[in-house]
Formats: sequence, C-alpha cells, structure tokens
Amino acid sequence: MYRAPVEDIAFTLKHVAGLDAALEIGSFGDLSTDLVDAILEEAGRFASQEMAPLGEIGDRQGARLEDGKVTTPDGWPALYKSWREGGWNGLTAREEFGGQNLPHMLNVAALEMWNSASMAFALAPTLTMGAIEAVATHGSAALKATYLEKMVSGEWTGTMNLTEPHAGSDLGVLKSRAEPTGDGTYRIFGQKIYITWGEHDAADNIIHLVLARLPDAPAGTRGISLFLVPKHLVNEDGSLGPRNDVFCHSLEHKLGIHGSPTCTMIYGDGKFDADGTGTKGAIGYLVGEENKGLACMFTMMNNARLAVGIQGVAVAEAATQKAIAFARDRTQGRAPEWAGATKREGMSPIIEHPDVARMLLTMKALTQGSRAICYACAHATDMSHHTESDEARNWAERAALLTPIAKSFSTDAGVDVASLGIQVHGGMGFIEETGAARYLRDARIAPIYEGTNGIQAIDLVLRKLPLSSGGQVSGFIAELREIAARVRASGNGQFGETAVRLTASLDDLDAATTWLLQAQTEGRTAEALAGATPYQRLFGLALTGAYLAKGALVDAGDGQGAKRVALCRFAAENMLSETAALRDQVVSGAPSLLAAHAVLG
Repeated sequence: MYRAPVEDIAFTLKHVAGLDAALEIGSFGDLSTDLVDAILEEAGRFASQEMAPLGEIGDRQGARLEDGKVTTPDGWPALYKSWREGGWNGLTAREEFGGQNLPHMLNVAALEMWNSASMAFALAPTLTMGAIEAVATHGSAALKATYLEKMVSGEWTGTMNLTEPHAGSDLGVLKSRAEPTGDGTYRIFGQKIYITWGEHDAADNIIHLVLARLPDAPAGTRGISLFLVPKHLVNEDGSLGPRNDVFCHSLEHKLGIHGSPTCTMIYGDGKFDADGTGTKGAIGYLVGEENKGLACMFTMMNNARLAVGIQGVAVAEAATQKAIAFARDRTQGRAPEWAGATKREGMSPIIEHPDVARMLLTMKALTQGSRAICYACAHATDMSHHTESDEARNWAERAALLTPIAKSFSTDAGVDVASLGIQVHGGMGFIEETGAARYLRDARIAPIYEGTNGIQAIDLVLRKLPLSSGGQVSGFIAELREIAARVRASGNGQFGETAVRLTASLDDLDAATTWLLQAQTEGRTAEALAGATPYQRLFGLALTGAYLAKGALVDAGDGQGAKRVALCRFAAENMLSETAALRDQVVSGAPSLLAAHAVLG
C-alpha cells in the first residue's frame, strides 16, 4: 500500500526547489518551516490512510451512468467530503474567497500525494483549482461573488470544456456556439467530449468553463469566448436554483483512471428548461472579454499542465514503492555475491539481482528527478508573484521555460517507471491482482491530455527558448553548470564520475539549444520541430542529473546523504550518456526524418 514519502517531498521542496531560501528572506510572509512540515505530514497521512485504500476500489468499480446520473465508486463521495472539509481545496486560493493563500509549491506537493493515492480521484480537485484561477483572474465581480467562495471551499467543483468530436488540440475549428440574450447572459449550444468529472455525485453543483463562438466571431482561435455554465443556476441568495440545460450524454470506457467520470456533455438541446420559459440553450455567463476566451482558458491550462506533470511523478512514486516491496519479498534464483547481496542459502530476493536493482534505481532516479523539476517550476511561479520588476519577469520566464518540461518529461517518466514496475513483477505484473498494471493504465493518459507532449515540445522550442532572445535558457544552463562545478570541487570520491558526466550532458544541452535557436533565426522551422521532442527529453535528463546532484550536495542531517549521493552517481553514470545521442538527433536528425516522410504516404 502507498505511503506518502513526506521526508523526500519536504527535502526536495526545501533544498532543491528553493523553498528554504524563499522562507529565509520572507517571500511568503509568516509562513514557517514548522507549518510547512505540519501541512505535509497531514497531507501525507490523509493520502496514505484515507485516499489510498479507496484507489483500488475506484479502479475496479469505475464511474457509472444510469438514468442520466453519474455515480462515482463506493466511498468516494464521502471521501471527497472529508477531503473538502480538511480545507485542501483552498490551499493556494486567495483569502478574500476563503482560501489560505499558501505557496503553489505546497499545493503541488499535496497534489503529488493525492495522485499517488488515486489519480482518478485527484482529477476532481485538480480541475476545480484551475477553474478557480480562471474565474478569479478573468471573471467579473458578480461571477466572483456568486461562485468563488463555494468553489474554493470545494462545495462546488469545476471543469474545463475545450475538446469537441471533430476538434482535438486544434481549438480554432470548434463549433459550440453562444447566443447573446440581451440581458447579459448567453445561450450555449454544442457538444464537448473528454470532460473530466463533468458529472458526478460528490458535489451539489458543477461549474463548467466552456469555450464557444459568438455569432459574429472571427474565424479561428481569435473568435473563441469563454463562458461559465453552472449545472444548477444560482439564486440571488446563493441557494441552488433550477437545473441548467446541460447534461452528461455518455461516459468513456477508458484504459485507466476508471473512477474518474470522463463525460460527453451536451449543451442546449432542451432536456432541461433552465428558466421555465421553454427556451432551449444552457444559460452561460461571459468570462473575460468576447473573443478572448483562449487567453482566459490558458490561465487554467498552464496550471493544469504542471498539475499533470505532478501526476507523472505521483504514479512513478507509487509504482516504485510497489516494485521495491515486491522485489524484497519475491525470491528467485541465486544472486551473485556483490555489494547489494547478502550471502544466504537458497533463493535470493530478486532485489539482489543486479538487473532488477538497475531497474529499481532507474525508477527512483526518474521519480526524484521529475519531482524536482515540477517543484522547481512551482517555485518559479511562486517567486514571479512575490517579486517585482525585472526579478518577477525573470521568474515568470523561468516558470514558462520549465512548464513544458515538467509536463512532458514527468509524464513520460510516469509511463516508463510504471512499465518498469510491471517488469520487476514479472508475470505477476501482467496480472491485475497485484495492482502493478493499474499504474501503467492510469499513467498513459498523462502524456496525452492538457496538450500532448509533442505539443509541449513545440511550445518549448518555438516559444520558450526565444524568451529574452535566448537569455533565459542560457542563464539557466549557466546555473546548472554551477552545480556540476560544486560537485567537482566537493572532493567527495563517492560521486564517482558525476561531475564529468553532468558537465557532458550540459554541453549537449547547450549545443542543442544553440542549434535550435539558430535554426529558428534562419527560418528553418521544420528542422527545429523535427528535433523538438528529443530536445525536450535531453533537457529533462540534464535537469534530472543536475537536481539529483544539487540534493546530494546537501547535508540535511537526516542520515540520507550517502544514499542521495549514490543515486546521483547512478543516474549520472547510467542515464546521462543518453543526452549525447539525443543531441545528435536534434542537430542531425531532421534531413532523414523529412526525407523519409514519403514512406508514410
């Protein structure tokens, strides 16, 4: 059973991502280390003891749709009520709406624990938190007054409605429409698919944020507006009114995240007469300005991309814990005598076989590296809100640079680690009874939704590398080189070849970055995009090596220093050699890829 790694999480937050330094200079007011520890401990307790036992039930039962009503797995409505009453939904929300206004880093750490316990369950608050941010940033005073307090408390949940049957990532071709009524409201018509927690029995109201077109809207993405469409209309006194003209038509039968209802939503077909006038159309309220809905939705999506990245970390952590526990108990063959083996009679635990140990250490390194990347991204976001002028701009750019890497590298790691976890289990991993397969099934969606990892690579190369004319990424690489230099200067022989291997990987990153920026300057966009995905992985691996080294240089007095050094060295000497091949793909792979495209015809 999953146990929240509170110590590892706290260490990464404080000593790798930068929370300790921020607390020392008072960036977060009177927030103290003791309060941080208390929050993490309680989040870990809730995730381990209350959420995790229901995760397997959710996977087994799934969400069900009967007579137009969606029922979540046994115990989930009560679990959601307990989670909400714990105040977790408003951890980072503004105090004026009932939130606690704590750093985003803490929320991301808590989200890791929720998702490790049950990724399907954690999707509900993840979407709600994003909806809160969008309404708080772009909504009118009236919308904020009506909806935010109950969304922040978790009494009402939120969704994001983008995708349509004919339009996946290309939102410019969506067809859902919004007709103004003349009284400040709009009638919404259309169909949305893949709507996470679009209908359920855990909350009294569901606040849908829906992209749609006005009658005179320009074509493409410039003609999209954002609307708030509640499941139930809200009376002037804040009580729930009649049912709005929106409903769940069907649930998707998915590879994983079975407990999360993934809905096809229908808006405005007359199933419900919202205002008793017999007029079709779901009543909606404009969020932000007309035809500028995509900018509003990106407020929600940017937060969601980091949240999805942390899902990859979470699944990787849970899969690693399960694999290590299995490998300690499962005996098979006789392990050779080496540093990791204990001389014994009979069969050895498979954790003592070098190949199994290699898999488990790879799982741990990818998990810890991805965690550090996501936490560092959250820290940059926090600092962009707690600094001013050029410093704030620098932190905002750092968060922007890290977001596609956090989303893509971490979710790819989640899939890779979960797959390795099945391999460690052997044949039993392929049997649902052990629970190892669930992690791979759940993890597989994360590289796809909230912008596929290929889209993240495009964003990274075309939009994020050119920030400050390339100054942001070059400055970041220089900071990472300082970590390698500190390892070299430490004189600690236990690091082995870490400094040499890390420096080489950063050389690869630097060279590939320079090439991509030059290709864009010269208009060779197709060549740059041909190398975008390998570059994204190269960046993630180099960051993993650097952040593991940064943590290994810290003496936290917790007795884990030698283990951190050992894991750092393993990653440097066994994983970072891949960056050279990735650099070659970035710099030299485009001609063959573009020439071979004819093969696909």
